[in-house]
Amino acid sequence: MSGLNCKVAGNSYTYSHLSIYLNGQQLTVPTNIGAVTPSLTLQTGCVYPIHTDDASGKIRMDVTTAGSSYTLGQFFAVWGQTLSSSNVTGIAGTVTAWVNNGGTLTQYTGDLASLPLTAKGEITLEIGTPLTQIPTYTWTDPPAFDTTNVIALNYGGVVGSSFWPTGNTSSGGTGTPVDGATCAAGMAENYHVHPHLAIIKDGQWLALPAQIGILSSCNYEMHTHDSTGIIHVETPAYKQYTLGMFFDIWGQPLSTTNVAGITSTSDVVVYINDNGDSRRYIGDPRNIVLQSHRDITIQIGSPVSSLATYSWYEPQ
Repeated sequence: MSGLNCKVAGNSYTYSHLSIYLNGQQLTVPTNIGAVTPSLTLQTGCVYPIHTDDASGKIRMDVTTAGSSYTLGQFFAVWGQTLSSSNVTGIAGTVTAWVNNGGTLTQYTGDLASLPLTAKGEITLEIGTPLTQIPTYTWTDPPAFDTTNVIALNYGGVVGSSFWPTGNTSSGGTGTPVDGATCAAGMAENYHVHPHLAIIKDGQWLALPAQIGILSSCNYEMHTHDSTGIIHVETPAYKQYTLGMFFDIWGQPLSTTNVAGITSTSDVVVYINDNGDSRRYIGDPRNIVLQSHRDITIQIGSPVSSLATYSWYEPQ
């Protein structure tokens, strides 16, 4: 696609930002532009080297290869939308482009498809009525990775302090389907991936219980075997699984103010890491999709100073 290939996200990246306005009203740039959903044949899914993780307008740019550079035209090609001086995403009208690089705002008058995407550069496209003021943004990077203390996720291990009892609560899964996730004995594992969940309260790591989703008679399609935080997703056919579904099987609440019964007067902060692509998640944490080797960190209370790095065993 426009000379770009879809593959597993690289671990060296930067961001640019895109705003689109129609007659003074900001339009949302969709999430997951350039992201291909996992399937039975491609269980990890893939992303193009320019894509969106959320609806903030930030465009993630892979710079694993030295000298990598991208254009707005390539991003729109990956998106599958039109881009010209008279049409943006199928919306016709006079288009004015502004670029803010390092605090210097200039009007861009060249070919929009050739407009470079620069690190922390801000591109504003106006369709129709111009704005009275071009917006600027505060860029907040997630905590850095702790590469000194690598956490081993060994089978049967424990990461964190014991806090919740083993297995489901009384309101969790009892064998009947939960949010479309079934419980069965000897279930085929044609789709088999492993995300990871860390829950940290005021700097204390709380161990995710073992045996969530595992009953004497059956296993749910999402479950834990140990207290490492690894969630096993095992199912005959691919379907999208979310963190909210896992918490429902566990029988615990999950919101921006309540995580498994731990309440917070301030918003819970969630970070997602996909192979080094880390960012703060904005939105309902229940909607976070569980993907292969996706690290999810839920921060309750005091901010974390760094994000953990892990050495993975290959779970069965």
